[in-house]
Amino acid sequence: MRIIRAGTVLTGRPGEVITDGEVLIDGSRILAVGPRGSAGDAPETLDLPGHTLLPGLVDAHVHLGFDGTVDPVTGRSAVSDGHLLLRMAENARKLVSAGVTTARDLGGRGFLDLTLRDAIEGGLAVGPHLIAATRPITVTGGHCWYMGGEADDEPSVRRVARENLRAGADCLKVMASGGEMSPGSVPSWRAQYPAALIRAAVEEAATRGRTVAAHAHAPESIRNALEAGVTTIEHCTFHTPAGPAYDARLADRIAESGTYVCPTVHGQFWNLRALVGAEPMDRWLGNLAAMREAGIRLVAGTDTGFAIAGLDKRTDDYVSGLEVFAEAGFGNAEIIELATVRAADACGAGAETGSLEAGKRADVIAVRGNPLDRLADLRALELVLVSGRSVSQKHVDTVTPSVG
Repeated sequence: MRIIRAGTVLTGRPGEVITDGEVLIDGSRILAVGPRGSAGDAPETLDLPGHTLLPGLVDAHVHLGFDGTVDPVTGRSAVSDGHLLLRMAENARKLVSAGVTTARDLGGRGFLDLTLRDAIEGGLAVGPHLIAATRPITVTGGHCWYMGGEADDEPSVRRVARENLRAGADCLKVMASGGEMSPGSVPSWRAQYPAALIRAAVEEAATRGRTVAAHAHAPESIRNALEAGVTTIEHCTFHTPAGPAYDARLADRIAESGTYVCPTVHGQFWNLRALVGAEPMDRWLGNLAAMREAGIRLVAGTDTGFAIAGLDKRTDDYVSGLEVFAEAGFGNAEIIELATVRAADACGAGAETGSLEAGKRADVIAVRGNPLDRLADLRALELVLVSGRSVSQKHVDTVTPSVG
């Protein structure tokens, strides 16, 4: 057992701040959280004055193995599975180096995400806990078709869903709309599936206690995903042929349903603004603020792991995405909530992680300063624990035996 003490402890529960607090950890689990001295003694203590302890961050939407070299006609890639797996492992290492201790990988080929997930859990690789969706379910020739999840009718949707789940998928991903990353596929402003086919995937996931994330840009695809009962809507840009067009009535329906939305906010926002112009990006930023005002449960997810339009969406740039929420008018406390406890709940991992509570996994980070005052302090990492295992610790020399 060991105790970690800090000037501030943010439990992740809304509004709960412990000044001069501590966390008692036994192996991979948290035993107690409270003010200094409340946990008694332990064989080891780590004292971090001037620091903040908080739950490990959660990235609800990544692609550790997105392969941009795929031939759009044959679906073949110049990158071997072995090479891609090594790249994924490096992306996972970078992700955890940014303080992310849980990440949901929403689409990859060859079940490589499951291989990496199990390697991390077995101690063979360094990274966050992975929640893996494996092959996205998409129409023939649709967005990300080359990942192996093509399905055009209810029997085939159910077949692909069952194959993914049998392989060990932690959740399912359905491409409710098209996308821009797959040449020749349906554009992002058009729906790919009716609600009935998305619901088939939801039903299959429910048989294993799993959730469904829906890639949905077009308003019609958002409505279809909502009607089908998915757990999370990814992107939710209200994209039309003329660009983002916020639909207040649809947003109200999302809020009333309690469905989570991961708007995939990443740190390339400002570079994209310079590339495509201020007007469309500021309109998108306004949509983000409007969804918050509508009461939609937004969560942090970066959609990182590949380059787009020459811009590198790096897996170690997580905090820059949170700063975009701040640009849209979100307060620091709310941003930390949507990056921890709320994101964990959206990913179906809230019983295990996302907050500092007795019985939960010891997914803990320590930063210099206080991110409630300055969000950028989340970059000043001193300690990252994944299930109690230290993957980044600068102050190991301050660990001392307890006295008394």
